[in-house]
Amino acid sequence: MLPGVADSLSFLYLDMVRVVQDDTGVCAQIQVGDDRTDLVYLPTAALSCLLLGPGVSITTPALTTLARHGTSVVCTGAGGVRAYAGILPDSLTTHWLEQQVAAWADPARRLGIATRMYGMRFDATELPGGVTLEQLRGMEGQRMKALYKILAQQHGIGRFRRNYHPDQWHTQDPVNLALSAANTCLYGIVHAALLALGLSPALGFVHAGTQHAFVYDIADLYKAETTLPLAFALHQSANPEQEARRRFREDLRLLRLLPRIVHDVQTLLTPAQADTDPDDEDRSERRDIQMVHLWDPKAGTLPAGVNYASGGA
Repeated sequence: MLPGVADSLSFLYLDMVRVVQDDTGVCAQIQVGDDRTDLVYLPTAALSCLLLGPGVSITTPALTTLARHGTSVVCTGAGGVRAYAGILPDSLTTHWLEQQVAAWADPARRLGIATRMYGMRFDATELPGGVTLEQLRGMEGQRMKALYKILAQQHGIGRFRRNYHPDQWHTQDPVNLALSAANTCLYGIVHAALLALGLSPALGFVHAGTQHAFVYDIADLYKAETTLPLAFALHQSANPEQEARRRFREDLRLLRLLPRIVHDVQTLLTPAQADTDPDDEDRSERRDIQMVHLWDPKAGTLPAGVNYASGGA
């Protein structure tokens, strides 16, 4: 699958293949039978992120070519639902990382993004004007309680209470087990998208104190429509964790979640004034950096490769 995002960001998931470099390019070798191997050449120059499932092996020359073409490589679980490690090319722009760090370090911008994150979970008509972050947290808590109640009634399971205790894992009910497993899958998808953009998973705007803070921030935007309905649908499953992982992978093809995550993250991190600046060349889609720049606290960015000694040299 190659879902295009912003005409410049595409993801490709591979599994049960061997990725090699030959005289023509990078290709995936598919063992069809004892005497037949099919080759599928990968459009490395058009790929921004290659997701490698657990059944993939890849050679160093193939990784080198991917890095040269600016393609991020992420090692994932089956179906791309977990992210274990990421290899980022030197040519990957730092634009989005800089936007994230600048917003995270500025209390006013951080508060604005945190507020918008909560606001994205509601309809515009549900939010009163001038609502505070504290009020939004309370409204989100009420929204989740109401959603739990509605889903429990739909499936006839009585009252539901979210319960997550790793030390009591096997004593939990099927819905809680399925929800924890499905959420883990969702975190992997979000993590892969953040790595592909070159962002830091640790710098969150709502969550803090963990290496996955930003992953949790973004994943919370989609739980109400993805993992929660799935978990309640498995309330009678004999193996809710396995079923949740399998169903999430199947449903992911319909949800097309990766492009949506990338779009939402870019929208959140793009300064509001960029939308109204006629001289800005569409910052939200900028990915290629042709020149390394120097940072200046007053001038912003200055050209590199220039001798700034007084009087020249």
